[in-house]
Amino acid sequence: MTYQIQEYPHLQFGTIYCIGRNYAKHIEEMKSEKTIDPVVFLKPRSSIIRNSEKVILPSISSNVHHEVELVALIGKETFQVTEDEALQSVHALSVGLDLTARDLQSEAKIAGLPWTLSKGLHSFAPLGNFIDYNTKCNIDVQNLNLSVSVNGNVRQSGNTSGMIFSLAEIISYLSTHFKLAPGDLIFTGTPEGVSQIHKGDKIVATIGDNLSTLEVDVD
Repeated sequence: MTYQIQEYPHLQFGTIYCIGRNYAKHIEEMKSEKTIDPVVFLKPRSSIIRNSEKVILPSISSNVHHEVELVALIGKETFQVTEDEALQSVHALSVGLDLTARDLQSEAKIAGLPWTLSKGLHSFAPLGNFIDYNTKCNIDVQNLNLSVSVNGNVRQSGNTSGMIFSLAEIISYLSTHFKLAPGDLIFTGTPEGVSQIHKGDKIVATIGDNLSTLEVDVD
């Protein structure tokens, strides 16, 4: 099947919802604990960059990590939907990076403070190309390979089958508490293998055997 690749250069993205602790082995590597409900945090729209743009390492952090994720673009107003209805709200899929200032996040966790600064800095939400999605296409969102390489070396390699909360469960859960709108993005969590990036690195992330690809340099 031929998939329609989109860049959506003029789309005004909305709220960026992110899900933490959604892969068991990543929970283990972060020495965290599994939660009953999805862990939800937000990123500002200013954190979004696209293919070929640069990740800017912030001066306030000395330890920024990559986290490769399946990203869903919401295509219609969505409120209080069931899991069976949830995927009907997805307009497109992409690969994304949830960049994290790990040192700032660790300090926030210890102090019991929000993660916003560590997750939402400028350029901390790189997005690849979008693939049009509907429930009648043959894309199985819970069986997509995810990978990220840095300077040609594979750092993360996983599959969305490893999600604790599926995309349908995530959308249903979010719509219980928020009214999702067209243009909203959902970052669905990362598998194990997160690691530090440095100035001069070239990052390549893919999902679904190159259905969506992201390439960015680190500055």
